Amino acid sequence: MKREDIEALRERVSCVAVLEHAGFAIDAKESTQRAVKFRRGAEIIIVTHEGRGWFDPLSDAKGDVFGLVEHLDHVGFLEGAGRVAGLVGFAITMPQWQAPRPDQDCDLSFPDRWQARRRPWPGSSTWAYLNSERFLPAPLLRAAIRQDRLREGPYGSMWAAHTDNAGIVTGWEARGPEYRGFAAGGTKVLFRLGPDTALRLAVTEAAIDAMSLAAIEGPRDGTLYLSTGGGWSPSTEAALRQMASRPEALLVAATDANPQGEMFAERLRALAEEAGCDWSRLRPPEEDWNETLKIREREKGERKKGGVPHSRRPGQGKLRPAEPALDPAGRDAGGPEGVMKD
Repeated sequence: MKREDIEALRERVSCVAVLEHAGFAIDAKESTQRAVKFRRGAEIIIVTHEGRGWFDPLSDAKGDVFGLVEHLDHVGFLEGAGRVAGLVGFAITMPQWQAPRPDQDCDLSFPDRWQARRRPWPGSSTWAYLNSERFLPAPLLRAAIRQDRLREGPYGSMWAAHTDNAGIVTGWEARGPEYRGFAAGGTKVLFRLGPDTALRLAVTEAAIDAMSLAAIEGPRDGTLYLSTGGGWSPSTEAALRQMASRPEALLVAATDANPQGEMFAERLRALAEEAGCDWSRLRPPEEDWNETLKIREREKGERKKGGVPHSRRPGQGKLRPAEPALDPAGRDAGGPEGVMKD
């Protein structure tokens, strides 16, 4: 299949159309504007990015419209693409098969593939995406690069490393202006930013949110900022359990302020109880930490210009940069009464 065909289908066919064709129905009560929940019996699919992306909250599965068909119908890419095309009567152009080039990196290990990529630098497309579009400050980006957490991905995307507790790269979250995914064939464990010996473990759902929370907090001393990559694999749970089992560990559920985030927070609470460590719920005033960071930085810029900050919906308290500790007064603040409503 030609790249032009793939891009044309991705633009024309929404994940919503695939789900409706497969017999899924919208769960309006548990949907938000940015995350629409669909159900088919016990199966759940969350549609994001205005119909262009999706994830399964009960597994690590996520992707675009092609990945959705592969996931639902248990077929390969070519057959799945044909089914996507069938929804709009699209004619696929099949290219002639060509042998892979000897220099392709498909046989390289994940650590080798990681090392083959350049680190971001000021002026690179990845740096511009993270600094200008995501509002991550330059000092924090430099710190993440020094810890070997970031790489330049294709088409201006970012690679954020997932590593096991031995520090081995097992995959990476890939994020860009037009792309969101995880390394094909990789294993989600944890994105980590901060000292490995830290006892305060702030767990988010995305590497960009982990870095955003670090930017908001300063970053805070003694904190390891973590991301599960939106999944909850056995490898992720085992890594968190090992860290939470250390004496005086504090597990902070810094997941999104939406139903998906609350589900992850409850899993973290259960894990903390089993591991015998303290637990705290830390909700972003906006839906996620990067949105919170962007609003804060825009308002700071407007104040510098002498303007009036734009109006926004009230959050669950304001973040004040001068106060590094964002934990609520009570350790257990994860009850439903504190959940932000969309």
